[in-house]
This record gives sequence, C-alpha cells and structure tokens, in this order.
Amino acid sequence: MPLFTLGLEQIIQWKYGVMGTVGITLLTFGLKAGSPNCACAGALVLALLFMPND
Repeated sequence: MPLFTLGLEQIIQWKYGVMGTVGITLLTFGLKAGSPNCACAGALVLALLFMPND
C-alpha cells in the first residue's frame, strides 16, 4: 500500500505540481487523523486544481 501511495503522489506532483501534492497530502492526513478542517482544505486545493481554465 505505501508503494501505491508513493506512486500516486508522484503522478499528481508530475501533473499538478507542488500544490497537487500539498492537496493530496492534506486530504489523506485529514481523513486518517479525523480532522475535517484539514481534509476540507485538501479537497478544496484539489478542486481548484482540477477546474478547467477558460
């Protein structure tokens, strides 16, 4: 499982940069620690990165 997580983080960092890594880290940490504020911040960062640019 840690190898899968590391691979996922590398793919996100390659495609979305440092902010993608920060977002996925905040989201996973918030879910594991039970912190809704941290998980919400990570989800918000990822949502902003996935929005299409017009």
